[in-house]
Amino acid sequence: MTDRRSELAANLAQVEERIAAACAAAGREREEVTLIVVTKTYPASDVRILSELGVRHVAENRDQDAAPKAAQCADLPLTWHFVGQLQTNKVRSVVGYADLVQSVDRLKLVTVLSAAAVRAEREIGCLIQVALDAEEHGRGERGGVGAGGIEELAAAVAGAPGLRLDGLMTVAPLTGPYAGRQQAAFERLGELATVMRATHPAANMVSAGMSADLEQAVAAGATHVRVGTAVLGVRPGLG
Repeated sequence: MTDRRSELAANLAQVEERIAAACAAAGREREEVTLIVVTKTYPASDVRILSELGVRHVAENRDQDAAPKAAQCADLPLTWHFVGQLQTNKVRSVVGYADLVQSVDRLKLVTVLSAAAVRAEREIGCLIQVALDAEEHGRGERGGVGAGGIEELAAAVAGAPGLRLDGLMTVAPLTGPYAGRQQAAFERLGELATVMRATHPAANMVSAGMSADLEQAVAAGATHVRVGTAVLGVRPGLG
């Protein structure tokens, strides 16, 4: 465990240096960017070490992995983000541990999340997932809604009991006009976030960027970056 702690500490320090350098290059304060460590496929013991090292935000994308891990780490001062595509039959479980759901992309999901949050007597932060590879009113290959669907979803979340509209999220698209243009994609997300804040001023989270492109996300104004591999290492089975 000592070796794993040393490994995670070194990786975390490198990521912190990258974020700090990106903030300096963009003329931003380091405090403007929150690191979310994506712990999918890694054990609760890693989450515990990360908490000891000062990490306060962790993310998961599969409920079957996340629910038991969150239960084992319930004593830790962590904010849990759910970042994967969310099926409605998993919502009740996810609401039991997630503080924020970053992948809200359809009205039915808003309705089911609201009912589950009210039942659990919790307030769940919601980010609308924007698909920059989608048509204006379409859906993306990896979930998310086209830019034309943001306003309707934002209004639905803002008016739903038990939910709080916190902002927007995107994943750099693999196809479409922004493929291979991560910073342009993230800048577009920032523009859409600015438009949304005109109506929902408290929804100021902009979640973008991962291990390979966090610098571009910071340059484009992201408030949260979601980093997995750079902190935890290459996941088993993923090469």
